[in-house]
Amino acid sequence: MARDERREKEKVSRFDRYLLSQLMMLFGFFALILVSVYWVNRAVSLFDQLISDGQSAWVFLEFTALTLPNVIRLVLPVAAFVATVYVTNRLSAESELIVMQATGFSPWRLARPVLIFGLVVALMIAVLVTVLVPASRAKLAERRGEIAENVAANFLTEGTFLHPAAGITFYIRKITPRGELQDIFLTDLRAAGQRTTYTARRAILVKDPGGPKLVMFDGMAQTLSTETRGLAVTRFSDFTYDIGALIAGRGSPVPTVEELPTQALIAPDSVLLATMGTDAAALRVELHHRLSQPALAVVAALIGFATLLTGGYSRFGLWRQIVFAVVLLIVVQFFVNGATSLVTGAPALWPVLYLPSLAGLALSALLLAYAGRIRKVHHEFASAVAS
Repeated sequence: MARDERREKEKVSRFDRYLLSQLMMLFGFFALILVSVYWVNRAVSLFDQLISDGQSAWVFLEFTALTLPNVIRLVLPVAAFVATVYVTNRLSAESELIVMQATGFSPWRLARPVLIFGLVVALMIAVLVTVLVPASRAKLAERRGEIAENVAANFLTEGTFLHPAAGITFYIRKITPRGELQDIFLTDLRAAGQRTTYTARRAILVKDPGGPKLVMFDGMAQTLSTETRGLAVTRFSDFTYDIGALIAGRGSPVPTVEELPTQALIAPDSVLLATMGTDAAALRVELHHRLSQPALAVVAALIGFATLLTGGYSRFGLWRQIVFAVVLLIVVQFFVNGATSLVTGAPALWPVLYLPSLAGLALSALLLAYAGRIRKVHHEFASAVAS
């Protein structure tokens, strides 16, 4: 008797390991595919932006690497759902689930490895949202500030018309090995009602506490009034132009809530709140938003599994159940977006952020109970026919 029980436990354990290994393997495959597609889509727009600003390929690779943690965070719940649906559909088509149910496995018992799988993915997402994503966003903001302050990246590109800011056009014919700029052309359209064009034989860049300055020599300033069409021409031997105002992000940028480490959200100090111009309620909302995200991976996996389990065996697959599972996941995501929008306007309602996950778990429980009910009815019907 004890030997039979031990054998039964070993069989159950083997099935759990088998299902969990299948889920993890397919999860890794789908996560890699989805991350690649999403990352390439983001990298294309980032490539255009950085290369047009004169940045190198190394900067592009650095920026795309810093966006990866957030991309992975977005993709993991979807990959968990797709992997669960794929594995469940395959096991059903190959009658493996039918065999396990015939040996006495209830839908609740079958869902145990799926729950463990969802918890593993949730742990990955928890590490991402609490550690890696805030750190990568902070580093990305820091690098953007450094590049914005890098005058050479914005201005020292010879033979190219540059637009470092709205209404500004800048051109350098040649840059000497000593860093002297030759044959300068600069047009400023920012002032209302007038357009000023500066030309100079040569210029140099000078660092200043108030921001970098462009000192032009042997040049001319032409100011055209767009109202009177009058033209004023001023010749100069030297002229200083403040280009510091054109460089976005000059100085120490104020971090956003999304860039703060999680420990700063748990215990924010008054200096940080004063610097950011916000209150503790906004930081609390961000903290609970991060903490509520991992549970969505568990919900996605359980919804995919429980919905397909209601379909039973079919030679044509469980396509109706798959479509229904996708619809349910979209509904859950819709509630997530609605809860986020609601809490953004009313920070005191932060518990609402956890309601979509709780609703998804309750929905999964109802589907598992319904699957057990269907199985019981089919078993009673088969027993009646046999008798």
